[in-house]
Amino acid sequence: MRQVKKEDFCIFCREVKPYSVVKKTINKRIRDKDYSFVITTYVCDCCGHEMSVPGVFDLNSREIDEQYRKAESIVSIEDIKDLMKIYDIGKTPLSLALGFGEITITRYLDGQVPSKEYSDVIRSALSSPAFMKEMLNKNREKIADSAYIKAMKAADTLEKAFLIPDKMQGVIAYIFHVVDEVTPLALQKLLYYIQGVYSALTGRFMFSETCEAWRHGPVYHNVYNLFHDFKYNPIDDARFAVLRDKKDLLSDDERNIADLVLGTFGRYGGKTLERITHKEAPWVNARQGYGPDDNSNEEISNDSIKEYFTSVNMKYPLNSEEGLNNYISAMYWLHTGGKS
Repeated sequence: MRQVKKEDFCIFCREVKPYSVVKKTINKRIRDKDYSFVITTYVCDCCGHEMSVPGVFDLNSREIDEQYRKAESIVSIEDIKDLMKIYDIGKTPLSLALGFGEITITRYLDGQVPSKEYSDVIRSALSSPAFMKEMLNKNREKIADSAYIKAMKAADTLEKAFLIPDKMQGVIAYIFHVVDEVTPLALQKLLYYIQGVYSALTGRFMFSETCEAWRHGPVYHNVYNLFHDFKYNPIDDARFAVLRDKKDLLSDDERNIADLVLGTFGRYGGKTLERITHKEAPWVNARQGYGPDDNSNEEISNDSIKEYFTSVNMKYPLNSEEGLNNYISAMYWLHTGGKS
């Protein structure tokens, strides 16, 4: 497809001219401190001067704001919106719960940059349900009953996330980061396949937790407790922003193998993945003696997962998307009895 060159009026050429997008570094002094910011400019292809394209001022303001906040570890407006969504709390009650003035959060949402002190309080609330509960109780008398009850209920739910060890939190956060939509059922199966492929390729386990052979396939019990209220609906990961930074706990090798799994198994829905697990030895062997619809919590050992996927790796190289896709196709074919 032919790319159309963007044009606008150049005040130096005095006519409409094509322009190019050029990144430029500028220096600014803010609160007695010097900063360098990279901003977007539009340069006339004919005379080389910068052009005042509509919207460039607002764009540069956002770029400077984002880079300043990052340099000073100041929370973003999106962070504050996430905090409100996580705890199902409005602007005024959130301000009061955190010990701020009534309209402080409103001002921050309108673009005012928080002080480092207030930013740290907001970040602590975002990353720790225990801290949020402490602040809610500390400022209980300032908050309406309905707001307090909803926020405390959300904090109690989020505390379940911290029953899950850090590395598994990291894998969950990485799945949220990569996959656009994931249901609780699909999440369980992706965790299982990441564990299996990683163990086959490295001889180690990405996380130490074991899963159980439930009738809907392998399930990590604490993960189920955390997300079961979403049922068959996609998980709203904004509600679990407390996990967001945990993805950085994964090493490069762990991310690379997770990417392989998410780029293949991650393209399928939870029910399809469930059907495939029902044809695999770890789940089948752990379910010996149970009927198809019987409930069970029999453990699927990590060693059994490693042994199975190591054998799979002999036939379908699991270090490539091609090998993984071939395995998935073969297992789906087995499930359907050879019917497409």
